[in-house]
This record gives sequence, structure tokens and C-alpha cells, in this order.
Amino acid sequence: MHQFHGGAYHVGEQPAEPGDATWTNGQVGPPGGAYAGNGDPTFAPADGPPPSGWAPLPAATPPGWPVSGGWATAAAPGPAASGPPAGQHHPAPAQPDGLTAEPAPPRVPTPPASYSEPLWSDGATPTAEDFARRRQARPADPVATMGVRAVLNRTTLGLVKLPPGRHEQEVKHDIEMVRRNFGGLRQVTVVNPKGGAGKTVAILLLAMTFGQKRGGYVLAWDNNETQGTLGMRAQQDFHARTVRDMLRDLAQFQGAHGRVGDLSQYVRSQGEGMFDVLASDESATGGEMLTASAFAEIRDVVSRFYKLIFVDTGNNVRAQNWQAAMDATDQLVVTMSARNDSAETAARMLDHLEQSGRQRLVRQAVTVVSMPPSRKEIDLPAIQEHFAARTRAVLLAPYERLIDTGEPIRYGQLSSATRDAWLKIAASVAEGL
Repeated sequence: MHQFHGGAYHVGEQPAEPGDATWTNGQVGPPGGAYAGNGDPTFAPADGPPPSGWAPLPAATPPGWPVSGGWATAAAPGPAASGPPAGQHHPAPAQPDGLTAEPAPPRVPTPPASYSEPLWSDGATPTAEDFARRRQARPADPVATMGVRAVLNRTTLGLVKLPPGRHEQEVKHDIEMVRRNFGGLRQVTVVNPKGGAGKTVAILLLAMTFGQKRGGYVLAWDNNETQGTLGMRAQQDFHARTVRDMLRDLAQFQGAHGRVGDLSQYVRSQGEGMFDVLASDESATGGEMLTASAFAEIRDVVSRFYKLIFVDTGNNVRAQNWQAAMDATDQLVVTMSARNDSAETAARMLDHLEQSGRQRLVRQAVTVVSMPPSRKEIDLPAIQEHFAARTRAVLLAPYERLIDTGEPIRYGQLSSATRDAWLKIAASVAEGL
């Protein structure tokens, strides 16, 4: 594609220092209950007389209890321990001349390995968000799943874990772009007044790509003023109803009565494509053209059931429904074949849009050039240069024989080159949404 623009201790544990209290589970320091509620450990001096207010330790540890290791425990209820009368103190033990008895400095043991540093350091009270952040796991390093790198990863049974190559990284980036949340309903309109410019193919392949990657809620709507071909190139369904049938029965979808299940009588499910098609009138004698109000009424209904709408347009820029589609557009896609006449028609249409106050649509538009089987006798550089100067991106869609046959298109039958190209185009479109 081209585009312008971690003695005996277990591994992972710290060995106990001499004098450290060690519990049966191997952790250094007190069990969880030995920590005060404010996070400070409760401790006793390692040797020397106990300071005033400290409870005496029991002479023996009950069976099954961990060795206290010098830690004071809460005194159990019972008779008070015998001692000197109130107001008297034990005499201090004799010391060598010139020395004063002082208690040994307290020793703070190492906290258990299960404790972690707090995520807050400013002294503020922790919040639920602080607690939840502790559970956030570091994402695993990406491993290649495509190409030769993926083969090596599989054949070495995990001994070699190669990261994704450049192509796979680009593909993943494009998929992320297509899958992102657009924050509401979005409409993509595909235009070129000239017939045979690839509008219908672009609608189908964009809807397929977005449907496949996003998992549905995508509609392809043929807004041709008369007879369109979107329904002919799409997969057939149990019915052949069109937009005119839906317009006639629109009242049943208005208010709180409309249900998505009822809509299946008017749109055609595309199966593996994971999108639906709302076909235009397929009869050459269907009657009057759709009006701007008809477009607005239909769009109001379908917007309740879909997140992304792709609108195919006809060849008459003066038609009311064509103009109404432009007014509702979030992202414009300009299609053309790699021929001068197709490109010139698209250029004149951009002139019209700019003159009618739609400069933003033109500047943010994505141009898609459908390539022929051979590049002989086409002035591709001139086409790319002109539309790169006027639109946000110019991308090439490779030739696909399946598309050229005019038969219904199935996503699984497309070549990998075509799928990759249209994924790139879809990512560029998503960037503007």
C-alpha cells in the first residue's frame, strides 16, 4: 500500500537474618495479625529488660503456634500478673562501673513478601482507585503470530519468543483503529458521480472490514436515487425488500414500537461479513426519486440499531437524497478508477462541495484509487498528486479478479493482499471518525 501525506529457602523469598522471627510458612516477620492497623509493626526489643508497658512473653509456645521470635502478643483476659506494688519498680541489673543500662534498640523485621509498597506517597487517605490499581497486571510482551516469526515461535515450543515484525505491528495498529470507540453514531459516505468508479465495491469492502473487526452493528445503505447495485453485489437473504418497502412501513419503527428483530424484514444479513445491507429500489420503474425528508426519516430509524452506517450514493449531485447524505456525513470517501475521466469527475465534485460550504468534508476526505490489472497507460502520479493536495489521504486498492467479475462478494474469498489493503483503508477512515 502507498500513502501520501527472580541453608535453605525458596526461590523468590529472602533468607532470614540471624534473630529474625520465622514462621512455618517460611516468611520473615510477623504474620498478618502482628501489624497494626496503620501499617506500623508491633515489636519488642531483642534483649534487655522490657520497656514499661510491655506485656511479658509466655514461657512456652502452645503446640501448633508459630514461634513468636521476640514479638509481643495481645494479653489474653485473666488474672493480673503478680508484680511489685503500685508505684514500685524492679531494680535495674548491676552493670560494670561507668556503664549505664539501656535497652537494646528496637529491631524492625522485614514485612512479609505479600506486602507491597503503597501506591500513594503524599500522606493522603487511599481511595478505591488506588486499591484497584494494585491489581493491574503488566501486559505480556507481544509475541509474533504472523509470518516466519510465528512459525519459529511455534516450532521451538516457546523457547524462542520473537516479537511481531513490522508488517504484523502495522496490521495490529490498523485493527485497533477500526475497533476503537467512536463515541456515537457515525456515517461514512462514498461518492463519485461517475458510474464504474468503485463506490459499491468500496461500500461492501469497508462494511465487511469494519463488521469483521468490530463484530457487527454496521449497515451498508444504498442511497441511490433510482436503481442501485449494492443489493446485487451483496449476499442474498430470505427476502428481497428494499428501502422503498421500509419507507412504506416506517410507522411501525417510530416511537417506542420499533425493534431490531423487525428490522430484519427489510435489511439483508451478510453472514460472515457481519453487517447488513439496506438495498435501494432494484426496479427500473420503481417510481419517484427519494427526497431529503425520506432520507432523514430512514436514517432516524436505522441510527437506533446501528453504530456505523456506510452510505452509497448515486450519480446525481443535485438529487435531494444526495445532498441530504452530504449534510449527515462524518467522513467522506472519494472513489475512482485509475483513469483520467474517473479522476476528473471526482475532482469536479470536490469543487462543488467546496463551493457549497463543505470544505471540511473535502479536506478530511479519504481518496481510494482502484487499480486495473495493468498499470500501463495510466497517469497514476498525477492522480495521486492532485488528490493528496486536496484530501487527507490517498490509498490504492489492488486489483482483485473476484471483484472484477461483478458477482456477489464474500470476505473469505478475498486474497490476503486485498484484505490487508482494505484494512489499511478502513483504518484511515476510522482515523477521521
